[in-house]
Amino acid sequence: MAIQDFITGIQHVGIPTADLDKTMAFYESLGFERAGLFPNGENRCAFMRFGNLTIETWEGDPTNPTAGAINHISLNTTNVDQAFAAAKEQGLDLVNEEVQSIPSFWDKGIRFFNILGPNHETVEFCEILR
Repeated sequence: MAIQDFITGIQHVGIPTADLDKTMAFYESLGFERAGLFPNGENRCAFMRFGNLTIETWEGDPTNPTAGAINHISLNTTNVDQAFAAAKEQGLDLVNEEVQSIPSFWDKGIRFFNILGPNHETVEFCEILR
């Protein structure tokens, strides 16, 4: 028996926030749905879900306005150019001025760009080239 025998995939990523409403609105603007909103003592905790990715975000704990133990959240992207155009049109906080490329990843490389969320978390949109 090994721990990997009990792992089926990502469950959620936890991100504390100073403004839960702003954080929920941000992730909803990316297509996430609110899977749950729960009391957390005097504060609230929300679970935001997109496909098999769930983000738990909550109020009441200290936040870190820089990248910490979790450097970024990466989302699979079917067309990075169209996603980049949509991000610009939506007025998201772009980290990159253009789509980036790493040809040595996977068989044919990746193309990606990053944005910042309301807690300064980096969200990467990545297309694995096929």
